[in-house]
Amino acid sequence: MIKNIIGEIETKIHAESISPDRKNELLKLVSSLKSEIAALETRHAANMQTHAVLKKSTEELRSSIEGFEQSHPKLVQAVNSISNTLSNVGI
Repeated sequence: MIKNIIGEIETKIHAESISPDRKNELLKLVSSLKSEIAALETRHAANMQTHAVLKKSTEELRSSIEGFEQSHPKLVQAVNSISNTLSNVGI
C-alpha cells in the first residue's frame, strides 16, 4: 500500500510542470523516503522473526516444565513448599 502511494506521488511529480531543479529535489526526497521504508521493513521482518523464535522457545520451555512436573510431582511439590516458606519469611 505504501509503495503504491509512493508510486503515485512519483507519477504526479513527473507529470507536474515544475522546474527541473524542483522536480529533482522532490524525486530525491521520495527516493530517501523509499530507502527509509525499506530499512523499516527489514527491521520489522527481523523483529517478527525474533518474536516468533521467542514465542516458540517459550512454548517449548513451558512444555518441558509441564513434563518435568508430571514426571517428578513429589520433587516439584517439595521445591514449591521450600520456595513458599522462604518467601513467607522474607528470604
